[in-house]
Parts: sequence; structure tokens; C-alpha cells
Amino acid sequence: MGAEFDLDRAIRKIQDFPKPGVLFYDITGILADPQAFRYCVDRIVQRHRDQGLGGIAAIEARGFVFAAPAAYALQVPLILIRKRGKLPGATHRARFTLEYGEDEIEVHRADVHRGQRILLVDDLIATGGTIRAACGLLEQAGATVAGIFAVIGLPFLNYAPVLSGYPVQTLIQYQGE
Repeated sequence: MGAEFDLDRAIRKIQDFPKPGVLFYDITGILADPQAFRYCVDRIVQRHRDQGLGGIAAIEARGFVFAAPAAYALQVPLILIRKRGKLPGATHRARFTLEYGEDEIEVHRADVHRGQRILLVDDLIATGGTIRAACGLLEQAGATVAGIFAVIGLPFLNYAPVLSGYPVQTLIQYQGE
């Protein structure tokens, strides 16, 4: 499947979700379309096959969907980044600020190793806050973030300054309404 695939047609745009004034970019249309899903996973694998990755980290929960088959294809560990309290055992934890409050994410200490090169995968980059916290979490554990990959990017929400210093790749970008 070539680069000419029209991913936009598989992404549902839901107006006023989860609140009035928000246009929600829904990736479930990609998952319901085997060609679209294959396209996304294949792009991750093709772009990162020769990057010397030691793992792929995925952010809960939609990042898991894209990262798991890519980790399988690249034969590297899948590292789960979850909300606080969802992982048993010893974890590294990062607290970060959201638009209205704070949240925390964790990763198992045993899953991330010093010097490990990790690709961080999520479904969508909006403001970049959660992804930035995930990068800090991996670095706290001694890993190097080799890059950030998301299916959808929303650059009009200004994630670029938040993620500066990290190579960021997206398959499609939306510029707002």
C-alpha cells in the first residue's frame, strides 16, 4: 500500500465532543477499516525498521492499538505507559498538568533500561503535554526517546514547542476549523 492512501477518509470528525466547541478526531474509523489500520502500522514499521530501537512505548489506551502490532513486527519490546495505579509492581511515575488539573502516568521499572532507545507512540498529538510527560518518564528511567510517532497531529494546538528536541512524526495533520 503506497503513500497515496487517503487516511482522512477513515478518520471520523465528531463536532462538540467531548464538550461544545471541540472537534474530536476519532481513530475508531481507522480501526474499522483494515486497509487504513494496516497503512498506519506499516508506516510505523517502515519508518523505524533501521533505527536501532530497543522498544516501543505506548500511551494508554489508544497508543497501545498502534504500538502493539508495530512492536511485534519490529521484534522489540512493547512498553506500556499507563495512568497511575494501573500497573502492579515498582514503577517510575510522572505528574503533569492538564488543561483543568493534573494527572499521573507510570511505567514498570523492569520494562525500561538505561541506554535503551525507545520510540513513543500515541494515536494523536494535541497540546503535547501527555507525550512530554511520557518522554520525561522514559528518560527518568535512563532511556533515550528516539522519536515520537502519532497517527494524527493537531499543530494548531501548538505542540511543537512542548515537544521541541524530539523528532516528531505524524501521518496526517489537521490545521483546525
